[in-house]
Amino acid sequence: MKRNVLKNLIEWKNSPNRKPLILNGARQVGKTYILQKFGMENYKNVAYVNCDRNILVDKIFEQDYDISRIVRSLSALLHIHIVPEDTLIVLDEVQENPVILNSLKYFCENAPEYHIAVAGSLLGVSLHDNISFPVGKVDMIRMYPMTFDEFLYAIGEEPLVELLRSGDYPVIDSLSVKLIDCLRQYYFVGGMPAAVKEYSDSGNLQAVRDIQKQLLFDYRRDFLKHAPSSEVPRINMVWDSIPSQLAKENKKFIYGAVKKGARASEFEMAIQWLIDAGLVYRVHRATTPVLPLKFYEELSVFKLFSLDVGLMGAMVDAPAESVIIGENIFREYKGAFTEQFVYSQIVPSSLPIYYYSSNDSRVEIDFLIQNGAEIMPLEVKAEENVKSKSLKTYIGKYPNLKGMRLSMLPYSNQGWMINVPLYAVNFCMKVGY
Repeated sequence: MKRNVLKNLIEWKNSPNRKPLILNGARQVGKTYILQKFGMENYKNVAYVNCDRNILVDKIFEQDYDISRIVRSLSALLHIHIVPEDTLIVLDEVQENPVILNSLKYFCENAPEYHIAVAGSLLGVSLHDNISFPVGKVDMIRMYPMTFDEFLYAIGEEPLVELLRSGDYPVIDSLSVKLIDCLRQYYFVGGMPAAVKEYSDSGNLQAVRDIQKQLLFDYRRDFLKHAPSSEVPRINMVWDSIPSQLAKENKKFIYGAVKKGARASEFEMAIQWLIDAGLVYRVHRATTPVLPLKFYEELSVFKLFSLDVGLMGAMVDAPAESVIIGENIFREYKGAFTEQFVYSQIVPSSLPIYYYSSNDSRVEIDFLIQNGAEIMPLEVKAEENVKSKSLKTYIGKYPNLKGMRLSMLPYSNQGWMINVPLYAVNFCMKVGY
């Protein structure tokens, strides 16, 4: 399957300042697949080893940090002649072996000619769990579930991707019915590679939902296995509350919605664990649209999003027929699916993302995006009814800004704001800016 992160991996390979690579991301987003594909397409050989409960690999790394000995031992173990520049060394499932992670420092300092990449499930948790980390000695790339354009490639709709990339909106608008149908499919399937592959291969919606349910079960099992036992109940409570939190008109995270009378201190660690695991994204409120937005963020006020719209549908048992053919999917749950969808498409861009709401909640901007030297107020509408005073009021207060609305309406440029169809979200960040 075509993944956008591949271009980042190629840039890493060709960088004159390349360091050992850590590919981070949630479980089952395709890290192993993409590293092997990248290696096969860009190197003469791939030295791949799964480090999970691998006693031989443990012995290789725990002896010392002599890189020549480590490479020689890996070559013997894998029956592959590891040649600098020509071989990609891939160490997978390294999250429970801090010695391997720490060895990257010595690859960087003593043997930069070797191309080495590591990955692992819940690696983000391990990196925040008092494990020795080679600060400044590694490159980091974050991987996410498949975005809508990647999904279109997977289901054989490459011409639609190229059309969306072109920005030719008169033609794009003429194909809106087809694009909306594809968007409905993505809302149900989401971007987890196993679910996308099943849908691409068979079109079996029940099989897709079974895969999603299994992934959700595996995540809960990870809570039990990897999180502090005292935090597991709170992690489950936060995780279960996300769909209902996003279904509110005001999507600000409310601790009292998790547990009556709850306070921030009670759930801070649970939220952070989910963020470190890559299962949840946090978006803080920014009080003022001035660069850099980081200066104006409120750490105590935020929204939480799940990592994937398809998994969120599985969490709430959204029926396939209501998503694929129902009339109200884009406005049901007060746009929860749509705002979740939009955020999951923007977050791989690595742009700083915040949101705004006035203290009286009369003005709410779904996202504030720092795009280079510009700040983009972004309003998300789940349907064609786009009546809302918030974006216009906000731009009236800050006339130096230009707004963007994502909705089911065709593209239009109104001067103070542009409207972009939801299905073009992956390519809209360059429009009008």
